[in-house]
Amino acid sequence: MSISPASGEPQPSINRTLERNIRVLVRRREAEEKRARLEEKISSRIAAFTGSMTFVYIHAAIYAAWIVLNLGWIPGIAPFDPTFVELAMVASVEAIFLSTFVLINQNRLARMDERRADLDLQISLLTEHELTRLAILLKKIAERLEVSSEVDADIAEVTQDVKPEAVLDEIETIAPR
Repeated sequence: MSISPASGEPQPSINRTLERNIRVLVRRREAEEKRARLEEKISSRIAAFTGSMTFVYIHAAIYAAWIVLNLGWIPGIAPFDPTFVELAMVASVEAIFLSTFVLINQNRLARMDERRADLDLQISLLTEHELTRLAILLKKIAERLEVSSEVDADIAEVTQDVKPEAVLDEIETIAPR
């Protein structure tokens, strides 16, 4: 809610329908998170952590300590990996596992994005269909009232439903992969 500058009355900050849609989408996302398999939840959390600055700081400290200890800079502590082979092996194995967790998480996010893209496409197709029906209705009203305008030439095209498969065929003809 925001306050109207003129009246001082609380005003809704967004349209009620938009607010309802946002709430529905948030609930849907939360439900998707709850339905995720345990493995997906684990990999998601690991990927989120490894993408944080906390992860970077921890690793910088660990690797710096490992290097300092193995260079013999601390008196009384004997190097345990003077050639840094063990450090390289640990880093390599860690990189393999972390990249796998990140890929698992990316695959899950890609599936979610694909569902959202399908929803966007369906809504766009429905909107196009509804607008075509509105154009037909307006054309009939204009004919009944004997009103003409400069867009009359375009009306025939606007009142035709778009066939998604024809659009996809044209896209593939013009820009083949």
